[in-house]
Amino acid sequence: MEIIPDITYTSQLTLSILFWGMAFIQLFWLLFFYLRIASHKEKTIENKDLPVSIIIAARNEEDNLYEFLPNILEQDYKTFEVIVVNHQSADNTAFILKAYQGKYPHLKVINIERNHHLAHGKKLPLTIGIKGAKYEHLLFTDADCKPSSDQWIKQMTNKFTPKKEIVLGYAPHRKSKGFLNKVIRFDTTFIALNYLSFAKAGVPYMGVGRNLAYTKEVFMKNSGFKSHYSIQSGDDDLFIQEVAKKKNYTISLSPEAFCYSDGEKTWKDWYSQKSRHYTTSGRYSLFKKLLLGIYPLSLLLLYISLVTLIVNNWMSWISIGVISLLIVSKWLILGMAFKKLEQKSFIWSIIFWDLFYAIFTPIVYYTTEQSTATKWK
Repeated sequence: MEIIPDITYTSQLTLSILFWGMAFIQLFWLLFFYLRIASHKEKTIENKDLPVSIIIAARNEEDNLYEFLPNILEQDYKTFEVIVVNHQSADNTAFILKAYQGKYPHLKVINIERNHHLAHGKKLPLTIGIKGAKYEHLLFTDADCKPSSDQWIKQMTNKFTPKKEIVLGYAPHRKSKGFLNKVIRFDTTFIALNYLSFAKAGVPYMGVGRNLAYTKEVFMKNSGFKSHYSIQSGDDDLFIQEVAKKKNYTISLSPEAFCYSDGEKTWKDWYSQKSRHYTTSGRYSLFKKLLLGIYPLSLLLLYISLVTLIVNNWMSWISIGVISLLIVSKWLILGMAFKKLEQKSFIWSIIFWDLFYAIFTPIVYYTTEQSTATKWK
């Protein structure tokens, strides 16, 4: 009669249970969250032609405004105005905008004079732009963004209804050469996959300021960005967490409604950008932090337990079947989701990028300087 339990068997069983548990979490995330984007179908909505105010906060953006602003001013839409808030620019932004005003009467420029007492963040110019807007429905983008079509305004604002006051759009980065660009594009796409699928599941936690719409009433009722005004970021995540309630929000995933921009050119600039974005993470609720952390953590534990089982020759047919099912499910669901988000180049290598991202993201998070002093360019 054995008094001491078989340690080898106990270890194998414990690791197998851990492996199966992590696989279940991964499969649950795929089916409950990410499948919503993979299977998403844009509903055909009748053209409402709501008057719209487009708001752009710009600081030292002369080149971008010269190149991209006409794509917004020449949208195929009946009634809209474009408000550019020139926030303490020291370049030729004011002259570029004045020249465009002569050609486009629906361009309104608000100049904020240089003052060392004023912060350089986006929240001040956005607030001024919103208060100066002529129309109730607001659409936001950045100076370096180019809509994918002249139907951008129509595709975004058609999602407004009496009950839908917030529209979460998608803003991918343009494809270019280099590994950094791939990392940035995957990061942007996966962030979009998270916030769009979570919103569809009833847990909205952010949008992106490069492509976001909401009503002036929503902004005013919330007292704007008052609760987090001291933080550089937060205009598109903390604000959405405060105002997206009782299903008053929706998403837009029409390819005609995407807004493209270039990613950062150097690792240093990208780290700085990520650092600025991470300044809001401390304001997230524990529940939302867990939602965002469970997927990468369970993926890492899954592969650690898998490697351990293989090294010790403890793989069973059940474990082989589980990992095979998961890999096929990931490839299909994540692949379809990335195709929907116009990132087809990642589909065949999605398993690699999925693991890479789970390892890389925590490293970036804990090594970037999460300082509120990071300046908006």
